[in-house]
Amino acid sequence: MSQLILAIDTATPAVTAGVVRLDGTSVEALAERITVDARAHAERLTPNAVGALADAGLTAAELDAVVVGCGPGPFTGLRVGMATAAAYGHALAIPVYGVCSLDAIGIETAATAGEVLVVTDARRREVYWACYRGGVRVDGPAVSAPADVPAGGDAVAGSPDHAALFELPRLSPVYPTVSGLVGAVADWTAEPAALVPLYLRRPDAKPRPDQPVVAR
Repeated sequence: MSQLILAIDTATPAVTAGVVRLDGTSVEALAERITVDARAHAERLTPNAVGALADAGLTAAELDAVVVGCGPGPFTGLRVGMATAAAYGHALAIPVYGVCSLDAIGIETAATAGEVLVVTDARRREVYWACYRGGVRVDGPAVSAPADVPAGGDAVAGSPDHAALFELPRLSPVYPTVSGLVGAVADWTAEPAALVPLYLRRPDAKPRPDQPVVAR
């Protein structure tokens, strides 16, 4: 039995939304819209989702599930994507599955021999990274300076500027795709877990030692 899935991701500068038909293990992207703008997650996500539905000739009422990338990524971007996914799920009474955004890139490298390093921009001169073999994550996700990322990969994929920091052959997956997001769901028969953002960093804001904690 096929399902129609709305897939969205805002963990990187790419604002990704699209519709995928899932039939058993077959994943077919029906429509996808991507806007690369790190400052336009809130402005572009809903128009991209609505536009992708129109491109696919579908309405939101026909959707069976939502998949959203949960990072790792910056707080603001993740909040936009995950809140939007949750809103669609609540409004349509359909399940929402969260996946690691790096997995959505890594799974696209499944046919590549050897180990693939996937990196995205973590700012502060650091990268988010994970390693994959046959499209399956074998290390990470983590956040590190590029020099501290474990060596030994056979190729690198992900953010072009940050992939260029590694002396490895570069693969084409750059940002999470809707096919990769849907393919990253491990078990469609299980009840989806609560959405948990992968920040991989502690919050910058910390209470002062002399600041009282007020119960609300």
